[in-house]
Amino acid sequence: QVQLVESGGGLVQAGGSLRLSCACSGRTVSGYVMGWFRQAPGKEREFVSAVSWSGGNTYYADSVKGRFTISRGNAKNTVYLQMNSLKPEDTAVYYCAAHNSGNYYSPSGYGYWGQGTQVTVSS
Repeated sequence: QVQLVESGGGLVQAGGSLRLSCACSGRTVSGYVMGWFRQAPGKEREFVSAVSWSGGNTYYADSVKGRFTISRGNAKNTVYLQMNSLKPEDTAVYYCAAHNSGNYYSPSGYGYWGQGTQVTVSS
């Protein structure tokens, strides 16, 4: 079993920045793609970003490209999401996930999920 724990969420004004962290514990399997998803009230969970095991390949939703940056820690069991130029529409619960199989951009491709961390951007 893999356990993921997010941290770093909070309340920030539009134009501000936050850095989210995701720590992986329990059984660690090499080769996992790690991703970030978000879900606002009444909306479906949507893809935000993903990073390969090596950290060499990154992927971003069009809505956050140029503003958000995903990266891995040295031990490969931590993933970060640096969020700059935040907008009110970025408000959501942000989830860290470990990819299992299939499409990197779909929640169904991820087998392990964190509890989520709230990000609120005020106007």
